[in-house]
Amino acid sequence: MKNIYSFLTTLCMLAIFGCISVIPSLALAAPANAGKKAILVVSFGTTYPDTMKTTIEAVENKMKAEFPDYEIRRAFSSRIIIKKLAERDGIKIDTEKQALDRLKAEGFSEVIVQPMQITAGEEFELIKGVVKHVEAAKTFDKITIGRPLLYYMGQEGKADDYMAVAKALETQFPIMKKKEAVLLLGHGGPHPATATYPALQLKLQDAGYKNVFVYTVEGYPTLDGTIDKLKANKIKKVTLMPLMLVAGDHANNDMAGDEKDSHKNQLMAAGFKVDTYIHGLGENVKIQDIYVEHVKDAIAELNNPKTKKH
Repeated sequence: MKNIYSFLTTLCMLAIFGCISVIPSLALAAPANAGKKAILVVSFGTTYPDTMKTTIEAVENKMKAEFPDYEIRRAFSSRIIIKKLAERDGIKIDTEKQALDRLKAEGFSEVIVQPMQITAGEEFELIKGVVKHVEAAKTFDKITIGRPLLYYMGQEGKADDYMAVAKALETQFPIMKKKEAVLLLGHGGPHPATATYPALQLKLQDAGYKNVFVYTVEGYPTLDGTIDKLKANKIKKVTLMPLMLVAGDHANNDMAGDEKDSHKNQLMAAGFKVDTYIHGLGENVKIQDIYVEHVKDAIAELNNPKTKKH
């Protein structure tokens, strides 16, 4: 009888310790990816490897340093650039949708999508539409999109993105004499967001940047109209700068190329001395800082449902 009692006691003890030992094993069996967070950096893209490294990659590296709890991923919104990089260089870049699908497959639960666009134009709307679709499908526990470089203007307690950009641009302006000016080249186009560029011009003027002029490749203000302003202000020398994330085709060819109809040569033909500054905004450390702030704002909005989203 004593042996039977000892045997039963041993079985009970084994059962107790066996149950206890199961508890940590269940914890270890939890999904390894639970709680994983990512920042998806989406730019239009570029086929220029050097400027990709000094602009897009530079912004990504700044985010890696600022947000160690988040994995930084890259996507391009231009299908043409993605195709060309794949065919020419064998480089595979995801679209914004492909990148989000990949993050889902890898078990990420929180995603901040930060667009690198300058304005809230067609490209931004494309990215925002994809994010809204993913959000409605509840693909992730949390997802939100940050705002482009130029968005808020300081009203109702919002940040003044325009003045932040103006101060960042000032760090790359040359020392200008009375009859010298800087011309900032934006992209522009038929989308209503092209109004961002004349708005930036007004903000610059109001802030005292009298000899800084904004014009666009495909929108308003135009180069011809800007030349008229330069003559009216008796400007003799200009420095051309791209108001674009990367210094790609528009900066190297349309703005500073050797063709007769390049902006540089049109200005020289109009009697101006011309210097060129062929560096994308992504190289400017202060611009990088603005994108970081936009990510911080997006994270704050994501964690505060009462905050009105853009």
